[in-house]
Amino acid sequence: MTQSFRVLFILLLVMMSEVSTCKADDQLGVTYDRRSLFINGKRELLFSGDIHYPRSTPAMWPDLIKKAQVGGLNVVQTYAFWNLHEPIEGQYNFEGKYDLVKFIKLIQKQGMYCTLRIGPFIEAEWNFGSIENEYYNVAKAYGNAGKTYIQWAGKMAEDLKTGVPWVMCKENSAPGAVINACNGRNCGDTFVRPDNPTKPFLWTENWTAQYRVFGDPPSQRSAEDIAYSVTRFFSKNGTLVNYYMYHGGTNFGRTSSSFVTTRYYDEAPLDEFGLFKEPKFGHLTNLHSVLQSCSEALLSGVSSIQVVNTDFEVIVYENSETKACTAFLSNSNRKKDGVVNFRGQDYFVPRRSISILTDCKTVAFNTQRVRKQIKLIFSTIFLTFHVDTEIDIDKKWQMYKEHIPRIRDTVIKATTTLELFNMTRDTTDYLWYTTSFNLENDDLPMRSDIRPVLLISSLGHALLAYVNGKFMGFAHGSNIEKSFVFQSPCHLKGGANHIAILGSTVGLPDSGAYLEHRIAGVHTIAIQGLNTGTLDLSQNLWGHQVGLIGEKLHIFNEQGIKNVEWIEAKNDMQVTWYQVRFDAPSGDDPVALDMSSMGKGMAWINGESIGRYWVSYLNPLGEPSQSVYHVPRSLLKDKDNLMVLFEEQGGRPDDILIMTVKRDNICTFASDVLPGQNMSKQWENNQLRLVAHDAREETDVSCPEEKVINSIVFASFGNPTGLCGNFTKGICHAQQTRSVVEKACLGKNKCTIPVTSGAYGGDVNCPGTTGTLAVHAKCSHKDDKK
Repeated sequence: MTQSFRVLFILLLVMMSEVSTCKADDQLGVTYDRRSLFINGKRELLFSGDIHYPRSTPAMWPDLIKKAQVGGLNVVQTYAFWNLHEPIEGQYNFEGKYDLVKFIKLIQKQGMYCTLRIGPFIEAEWNFGSIENEYYNVAKAYGNAGKTYIQWAGKMAEDLKTGVPWVMCKENSAPGAVINACNGRNCGDTFVRPDNPTKPFLWTENWTAQYRVFGDPPSQRSAEDIAYSVTRFFSKNGTLVNYYMYHGGTNFGRTSSSFVTTRYYDEAPLDEFGLFKEPKFGHLTNLHSVLQSCSEALLSGVSSIQVVNTDFEVIVYENSETKACTAFLSNSNRKKDGVVNFRGQDYFVPRRSISILTDCKTVAFNTQRVRKQIKLIFSTIFLTFHVDTEIDIDKKWQMYKEHIPRIRDTVIKATTTLELFNMTRDTTDYLWYTTSFNLENDDLPMRSDIRPVLLISSLGHALLAYVNGKFMGFAHGSNIEKSFVFQSPCHLKGGANHIAILGSTVGLPDSGAYLEHRIAGVHTIAIQGLNTGTLDLSQNLWGHQVGLIGEKLHIFNEQGIKNVEWIEAKNDMQVTWYQVRFDAPSGDDPVALDMSSMGKGMAWINGESIGRYWVSYLNPLGEPSQSVYHVPRSLLKDKDNLMVLFEEQGGRPDDILIMTVKRDNICTFASDVLPGQNMSKQWENNQLRLVAHDAREETDVSCPEEKVINSIVFASFGNPTGLCGNFTKGICHAQQTRSVVEKACLGKNKCTIPVTSGAYGGDVNCPGTTGTLAVHAKCSHKDDKK
């Protein structure tokens, strides 16, 4: 790949038509200094989130962008996915789900900015995505040429005179006016800022969790940890933070990189279905609001730092002319709470948290306390799946068995097995290898307890094998170690024997140096246990077939499905296509498939691939990394939808469930004492005891629009413990809690309930009471049954 084609990996920072077309006035456009970005001459704090347009559907875009704005964002970030827009050199596609311009205009329509990572190469856990998104990670592999390339690329970008700044992610040597930005989890403490005194502090990727690969256990990052990192960043002169991801979405088709699951970053503030992920969404929304209220002090004030001790620090921004003042009280100790005295007042600061004093007096936010208004509150709506009982279960599955080729069926032949990436060229996951060989009867084992063994070494990612038409088994590598060895006893005969191996990839690599040298597929093949010793077939004559017959005939859509003869389906069939018709679930809730009964393969709905599924690959906890797969509503018709699967290993299609997705289980976890507010305190037995001022505390329980609270699953005041869906009463449980909550909430879309001991007949003197209220409610439409 020539250098001239590899250049545009840099981030185009802010793009709106009003900005880009108004260059005559020096006050218009986007500029920067050491403290911040200027947009149309005004300093701004920018809260950004990644929403990738091809990881959702055009029908979802407006809602996702609107929800991002509700969450306090004023910027949406996305890559430009060039291998979608120009799959063949000179042939462009910006239509439909690839309409990047429409996506950006929707952002503009919502009154937001866009940061555009223009590629053409990206990482993003995207199929063959990059060499350079975070080029610093690979530059050393190229020696001085890597350094020269960075300088050349930066100059090239600046020479384009776009009128907006350019950014390089994780590039300590960003040249000229190009801004170096941080990617990571704790950039407020880990990032080494540029020596250039004119460049602002930008955070282009704040990872809201960790993307997952098949075989991974669940990945989580708490709302409290993210809030701490963001607050820390802005307390240290940060001006733009971007959440990667804000909505992860779905890796449709074959778009994910090696071993990456079809669901992408589902722990983001907006989940795969575009629903709020609480408490992450709400906690960060509150943080953005509080920080924006501090913008005058943060952007025009003078900062000072007071180091109290090794754990505690106070950072103050103050403008002496406008009297704007904001203070950050920081406790970095991960185990101990404590008290900070600031300007004559004591403030309680929980372990590893930061309290924000918006006027240098009043605590408006603490990163450790997920709260609403002035209450300590943990509110969440967790995900539930509902099997749609209205689906016509009388419609039967049908199947088509993929042809297992022999060498005579193939066109491409060689005296070795050919490398998989170069053979498939990103047009399919699959490559058949097939060969034949002759044996004499005397070559076969003489004893009945000895059988020949097929031995295959593979460079990745997976394979299944047949000997003389009989299935021998399936094996695969992992994201960490792609290569593996397959061994299986086999039945051979005197005369001609036939081997067929279906090699496959699970996405192409997306990062690292020298991507063009990565390899996969069958490496060596041998038969062990023959009377004549081991028979090495690696240099035998091999035939190769790129892709599947079903793929070439497009039997996954309405036109192609007629190209083969379908028969009644059977379970546990390998390399088999399945199809069924179904009606869309009623309502407008998101739709998903529970694929737990299947093995590994690909799924299509009405001709559109919803991605790879792989539920047979269990993580260390004994569960599949993903078993539920998103079906966007926009892909469905009311009636007679076509579902097609290609199953590699074998499964039970009759047990696939069509479900709707709801976040109708709502939980509130609130306390009548808010650490972080001004309050009296006293020490007992070397522990801090808080005494709250008299105040009427309340909390809200609210359902999504057009739904009401139809039942209270759990309610306890005193010292309940646990998480949403698994609350447990404590020894100080107030017996009246449930009846009070039911009276206040049942049948309502939203209710306000007290967070005080007296309201529930609680015992304030009960040893161990925390003055905490835990409520788990269920929502539904008014006419739904409980």
